[in-house]
Formats: sequence, structure tokens, C-alpha cells
Amino acid sequence: MFDTVLVANRGEIAVRVIRTLRSLGVRSVAVFSDADADARHVREADEAVRIGPAPAAESYLSVERLLRAAARTGAQAVHPGYGFLAENAGFARACEDAGLVFIGPPADAIALMGDKIRAKETVRAAGVPVVPGSSGSGLTDEQLADAAREIGVPVLLKPSAGGGGKGMRLVRDASVLADEIAAARREARASFGDDTLLVERWIDRPRHIEIQVLADGHGGVVHLGERECSLQRRHQKIIEEAPSVLLDEATRAAMGEAAVQAARSCGYRGAGTVEFIVPGGDPSSYYFMEMNTRLQVEHPVTELVTGLDLVEWQLRVAAGERLDLAQEDVRLTGHAVEARLCAEDPARGFLPSGGTVLRLHEPQGDGIRTDSGLSQGTEVGSLYDPMLSKVIAYGADRETALRKLRAALAGTVTLGVQTNAGFLRRLLAHPAVVAGELDTGLVERDVHTLVPDAVPAEVYAAAALLRHAALATADGSGWADPFAAADGWRLAGERAWTSYHLRVPGRDPVTVRVRSTPDGGTELLPAGAEEPLRACVVASPRPGDGHRYTVRLDGVTHTFAALPDGTWLGRDGDAWHVRDHDPVAASLTRAAHAGADSLTAPMPGTVTVVKVAVGDEVTAGQSLLVVEAMKMEHVISAPHAGTIAELDVAPGTTVAMDQVLAVIAPAEEETA
Repeated sequence: MFDTVLVANRGEIAVRVIRTLRSLGVRSVAVFSDADADARHVREADEAVRIGPAPAAESYLSVERLLRAAARTGAQAVHPGYGFLAENAGFARACEDAGLVFIGPPADAIALMGDKIRAKETVRAAGVPVVPGSSGSGLTDEQLADAAREIGVPVLLKPSAGGGGKGMRLVRDASVLADEIAAARREARASFGDDTLLVERWIDRPRHIEIQVLADGHGGVVHLGERECSLQRRHQKIIEEAPSVLLDEATRAAMGEAAVQAARSCGYRGAGTVEFIVPGGDPSSYYFMEMNTRLQVEHPVTELVTGLDLVEWQLRVAAGERLDLAQEDVRLTGHAVEARLCAEDPARGFLPSGGTVLRLHEPQGDGIRTDSGLSQGTEVGSLYDPMLSKVIAYGADRETALRKLRAALAGTVTLGVQTNAGFLRRLLAHPAVVAGELDTGLVERDVHTLVPDAVPAEVYAAAALLRHAALATADGSGWADPFAAADGWRLAGERAWTSYHLRVPGRDPVTVRVRSTPDGGTELLPAGAEEPLRACVVASPRPGDGHRYTVRLDGVTHTFAALPDGTWLGRDGDAWHVRDHDPVAASLTRAAHAGADSLTAPMPGTVTVVKVAVGDEVTAGQSLLVVEAMKMEHVISAPHAGTIAELDVAPGTTVAMDQVLAVIAPAEEETA
């Protein structure tokens, strides 16, 4: 076994790898960019090395700097985690040339399986069924279109060089093939530097099932059962589980053997995943999609049902050890489900979010595992992938695991950064998910039922009450200035209302009124209400749980995780950033621009493209700017025809969510 291993990654996967290194008594070396100087993986490693400024290209993707860090710290091996350089054959070769062990498969296997066209041809020759589609690489647009017409629409266009859903296009109408091929090539070229495409038959309502394999350097290969990964949004997995309710033992064995043959066909070594697409109505008709030559994000569910530490086995295989288990030794016990927690706002179309983690609670124990890179105070920026952590539940059966995971997501708190925890909790309660009737299109079809269309009234009430209580708090000496109290006291004895103008981003402002009552209580008048409600707010009496508050409204109790000033509240996985709203300032802004529209940043990020200048005339729908965050681009378009009256940003400008980017004055006909 190695003495020292450098972890060439960041976030939750770096923390995960470091945990296993520590358990084996192996010294860990973390690397970090300037943006991650105080990150959790840096604190948990035995040693950490700065490798450059914040952009990944100048730090985590810099092979030269990573190898230099390994040499400085005496590392004998490099664990790439996933993402970044984990599936980069050039990086694997560079490690080998530098005398380092790359904890992953041979570079040739990475290169072969990274080319989807060659990978399909290789596994087909090994007897593994593949999806009907085009053959050969370097096909022209016309050849791709001919292959698509021969297969028959619908078809799926896929980049040969990459994954993650980037560049994939579903084409249901043959008349738009030329346009879709051109668009897929552009996105593939931008994402992977290679615009080679292939075309495959589209399988309606497919299920995505993958097989985990382990291979040593002595000819031993086993599979560790399957993972169901059909719950996806925009071709990205969001919920994974093991085992799949779709497969019987015979199909599981057949798919496992096909995965083993795929691994043997490329001389694989280490942990890898063979992905299959499976018609939901006929699970015996499974087709190879691709092989991921690395550890998968969803590996914890396999670990929980097999009792194996996959990172440990990656290390042992890389150190030259043999697998000490045969296929008949592998047993799947119980059920595990994983949810990916991402920095995104479902209420705003899943746009990336960001900010500082002000309050954090991550459940652990009693069948719950959280793999996370977060800690309180973590700054979530726009430079890296939006996945923050993974919450995994294990139970004796699927029903138990689902129930535990829903409860764990409800108890997850990340105030200061919007996440998808509440959305995932509702998805896990979807009748089709509970019944195991999954397919890769389910989330997109029913997404509107999983995102609340309004902020609950009690959220605004709680925010106002907490603000009111904060104003009346003593200064710590035990004495509060009666003239500073927000009790609305008057000479005549009548209590006046204190108005709180509040706004959740993306929602209309709301006014809530609060006043003290003669008997020492509090009344609250929500927006639109005619009669006041008796109300109070109480801090949680539970030790170590000071971020929870109980709000009683007219006899009904609501419990929130919250900041004492009421600016952030969370419940059941959902969170709301309740800001103060200044109606006077808003009115003055509208008057100053005389009906002009302010175009604001929909997410924190960086302006990458500016296509207009002050004074330019624009048409409705015209693309004006592009904001990029967490590998996602968002185009800002003109809401109507008009003239650019203000432009407050340039390429490279870092912007906050809701920051004004430009102001467009409407054209005369629009005003009329």
C-alpha cells in the first residue's frame, strides 16, 4: 500500500477519498485553488498545496501544477476523484511518466472507452448488445442524417468525446435533422473540443441502469450489481438507488456478465461503471451505452448494499493487490437510495445559486450517510460544479430507504445557499417513484408538480416576527431602551402597526404588519388579511439546535430553521431568502427610467459575452448578454423592442443574483 496519496480534486469527493485514506493509515495530500483556501477538504487532509488561482484551467486542470504538488509532498500515487481529470488519458499517462501511480484504469482503456464510437465497436465485438445506430467515426452531417433516417426517428444525437448530457439532442422530426446536427456539433466542440457525433435509436420511456465493476491487474473481474439511475433532469442524474426494482435475478446476472465482458474487452483495471439503457417494458432487452472509467458520484449506494469500500479497492488494485472476492461472494443486502444536493433554485428554473453557508445541518447515522464538502462558512461560488453533497439512506427494503431519505432531506439545512433538497424530497414522494415505475423522462414531465408556485404565507409571517423580535432584543446588559422598542407605543395607549416590506427573489413584494398587544403578546396582520392573528416566536430549547425557531400563528405551530434576523428560513428541505424591500426606492427607480425595464442577473456568475452598447436599438427576443455560472450559460434577451439606456457590465464582470445588468427603454410603439 502507498504511504502518501495526492487527491487531485475538490469538494465532497476529495473529502470522501481522504476519509478512506485516513482509515487505511495513508497520508493524504489535498490541492486547492485560491477560491478553496479555506475549504473542508483542505482542512481534513494531512497536507495541502496551493496550485493556482480560482479558474479550474489554472488550478485543478493544470497537469503541470498537480504533478509538481505530488513531487513536493512525496506522493507516490494520485487519486483523481471524478470530474476534472478523472477520465483524461493524457493525465493518466503524465502521472505514469512522472513515476506516479494513477489510481484508475490504464490510459489506453480510458482513451478507448472515452470514444463512444470505438467503445461501442469494441464491446459489440465482445458480444455485448449495443443500441442500434451509426457506425464509424468522422461521419459528415449528411452521413449522420442518412443514418438517422435509416434508423427512423426519434433518434438521439450524441457527442463521441464526452458525457453528462452535453451536446445530446433528441430529434423527433426528420426535417430538423440538419439544424440539430449543427447545434449538437457546436455544443460538443465547446464542451469537449471535439465535434464528432454519433446517432442512436431513441428508446421511449427508457430506464438507465448501470453495473459497477471491479477489476485487478491479474485478470480478476467481478461486478457488484446494478444501480438504477433513471431519475434525471436534463440528462443529469439526481436520484440513484441499488438494487433496481426492475431486474430479476436472471436479468441481473446477464447484465452483470455483459459488464464484465465490456471491462475485459478494454483491459480494464480498478473501479468502473458500464451503463445500459433498458426499455421499461422489456428489461431483458438491454443495450450498452457507455463505460465510465472512474468512480461514480453514486458509488455510495453500491457500498451500502455490498458492504465494500470502493475507494479502498481502488487503492488496493492500484497498489497491485488481487481481488480477494469471487463473483459468488458478492451479495446485495437491503436497499440504498442517494440524492444529489446541488446549489440551484428550483423556483427559478433550477438556475445555479451561490452564497455563504450561514447555517448547516447534515444528517448522519441511523441508516443515513452524508458525503459532503460543506462546512459552516463555506463560500459557494460560480466557478465549479453545483453539486455540494450527497445524502444517502439505507434500509432493509426500498420503502424503508425512501422514507429515511425523505426525512433526511427534510432535516438538511444549508441556509445562505439555495439548494434542491425540498424538490428532491417531493420527487421521492411522487407516486410513480414510490411504486418504482421510473423512466428518464419522468422528472421533466412532472417537474411542475414538484416545485411550489408560491411562498407559504407563514414564511413571511415568521420573517416579520423574527425581525420584530430582533429589534426588541436587549443589548446584552439585561436592559432594553423602551424608546427603541418596536412596540408602536403611543401617548393615547393605542398600539400602532410596524410594517415589514419583504421580498423573496423572483416573487412580488409582500407587506406584513406586527404590533404588540397590551397584555404583552404580539399580533400580526399578513398581506391581504382583514383580521390580525395572535402570534409569537420561540427559539428552540434543544441544545445545539439554536438555529430552529417555532412560530405560532393563531394557534397553529410552524417550525423553521432560521437566522435570528429572519433573512433566511428553511423547512422540509426548502429555503427562502427573505429580503427587505424598499417600496420608495423601487418607485423612484421606476420613475427615473420612465417605464424602462431593468435586466437583472438571474443567478450569481460571470458575464462572458456582451453583444450591445448604450444607445443600440434592439428587437424583442434579441440576445444581449450571456451570464455563466457552474458550467451553465444563461442568455439575457430583450423583453421587447427598445433602446439600451444603461449598460453596467462588461465581459468578465462578476455579478450577484438580481444585480442590474442593463436597462432597456421601450420603443415608442411598445410604450403606446
